[in-house]
Amino acid sequence: MVSIKSSWKVFQKHISPAAVATALAAIICAVILFIPPINGYADNGDFYRAMLSNGIYRLPTKDNQYIGYVVTKFGILKYFNENNVAVFSSQALFVKAAVILNKLLYSHRYFDIRFLGIVYYVAFLPGIYLLTKALTGTWRRIRSYVIAILVVLIFADASFILYFNSFFAEPGMLISFLYVVGSLILLARGDYSKRWKLLLTYFISVVVLITSKQQNAPLALSFGVMSVGLFFLPGLKKAKKLAVMGGVVATLGAGVLTYSLINKEFNDVNQYQSFSHGVLMETGDPSKNIAKSGLSEQFALMREQDYHAKTFDTVDPSSHYIRKHLIGKYNFAWIIKYYARNTDQFLRLLDVASKDIMVTQVKAVGDYTKDSGKKAGQQSTFFTLYSSLAGAFFPGKYAFLCLLAITFVAVYAVSAYIDFVAGRLFGVVRFFLILGLMSICVFVPIVSIIGDGDADLAKHLFMVPLSLDFTFIMFISDILNHQLWLTEQEEDGDA
Repeated sequence: MVSIKSSWKVFQKHISPAAVATALAAIICAVILFIPPINGYADNGDFYRAMLSNGIYRLPTKDNQYIGYVVTKFGILKYFNENNVAVFSSQALFVKAAVILNKLLYSHRYFDIRFLGIVYYVAFLPGIYLLTKALTGTWRRIRSYVIAILVVLIFADASFILYFNSFFAEPGMLISFLYVVGSLILLARGDYSKRWKLLLTYFISVVVLITSKQQNAPLALSFGVMSVGLFFLPGLKKAKKLAVMGGVVATLGAGVLTYSLINKEFNDVNQYQSFSHGVLMETGDPSKNIAKSGLSEQFALMREQDYHAKTFDTVDPSSHYIRKHLIGKYNFAWIIKYYARNTDQFLRLLDVASKDIMVTQVKAVGDYTKDSGKKAGQQSTFFTLYSSLAGAFFPGKYAFLCLLAITFVAVYAVSAYIDFVAGRLFGVVRFFLILGLMSICVFVPIVSIIGDGDADLAKHLFMVPLSLDFTFIMFISDILNHQLWLTEQEEDGDA
C-alpha cells in the first residue's frame, strides 16, 4: 500500500494531467490514422475544393473513388496549376504544409493523404495539452487526471480524428477551437505572465476557424461575444486593450471577408438546396405553400433533389429555365419571409436538424481503404464510445437544445456575478465564453436550415456538437474542481 502511494506521488510530481492527456491522444490517434488498416473518411464529392487549388488531383483508376472507400494516393501537378481556388479557406495552410512535407519525405509526383493526417496530428496534440492545462490549472489531484482522461475520450474520439485523413475542412475547425478555448481559459485563470502570447494564439485561432469554411462566416458574431470577456482581464493596459479591440475587429472582419468571398457556384448550390431540402420539406403539400409565395407549383417536384445529384435530376438545376423561373425569383430574404409564414414547418425542420446533432461520425461515407478487406461504406467503431453514447442518448429536439443553452448561461451568469462583485474576473471571462458557445448551439441550426436546408446537416452543424462538448467538459471540470460558482476556492487533499 505504501509503495502504491509513493509511486502515485512520484507520478504526480513528474507527469502532469496535460501530459497524460497528450500522450494518450497521441497513441490513440496514431492507431486510427497510421496503423493498418488505415482509417479516414471517403470523398462525398467535396474534396475537389481543397485538392485542385493546391495542385492535387485524382489518379486514373477503374475503381470508384467516392463514398465507399478511403483513397490514400493522389497525384501532384508537376507544372502550372490552372485551377482557380474553388473556395476561400484557411484549410489551404494545412494542405500546402502537407504537400511540402510529402515532397520532402515521400514523392514529388504522388501525394499520400497520411501526410495531411500528420500535419493535423502535429497541430492537434498541443491543442489537447493546452485545453487540459486550462481545465486542470496547476493542480495534480486525482480529479485532474480524471478530467484529462475525459478530454481524450471526447476530443480524440474517432468521429473527429477520422477527418484528419481526408480533405474535409473540419479538422482545422476542431484544432483551432481547442486553441481558442484553451487560451481563453488560461487567460481567465491568469496562469501566464506573458499574456500577449495567449492573446495572439486566441485571435489567430479564431480567424483560422472562421475562415475554414464559408458557412462559418456568421460565427464571427459568436466569437465576438466570447472576446468581450477579454476586456475584463485585470491589469489590461491601454496598449493591450487596443490590441484586444484590434483582435475583435479582425474577428468580425474575417467573418465579413469569408462571406464576401463566397463564389457564385457555391451560392447557387446553397440557394437551390435551401429550397429543395428546406422549403419543400416537412410539409404535406409543398406545392400549395410555394404557390402562395409566388412560385409555380411545378417546382414542388424538386423535393429532396441535390444540386449535384448522385443519380438523375427531375430538372437540371443549372439550366436557364431554373435560373429564370426559380432562382431568379427567390433569395434568402424570400426564404426567411416564407418560414415566417410557415413557422410550424420551420420548427419541424429545426427538430430534424437537432435529431442527430451529436452523431458526429459521417455516416454517408466509408472509413476504410479498399485493400483493408472491409465492405464499401463500412464504418470504424474503434474509440467511438463517447460519440456513440452522445448520439444515442442526446434528445433530438431543438427546444431541448435551447433549454440546455439557457440553463448553462444562467448557471455561469451566477458565477460571473459573484466574481464581478468580489473583484475576481475568472467567472466573468468564463461566462462570455459560455455565452458565445451557446449562441453557436442555438443559431447555427437556424442558419443551416435557411442557408442549405437539411442537406449535409452533419457537416454543417459540426460546430454545434463541438460547442456542446466543450461546455460539457468545462462544466464537469468546474464541478470536480469546486469552481462552478466559488472560483477562488483552492483544493485540499488528493481527491
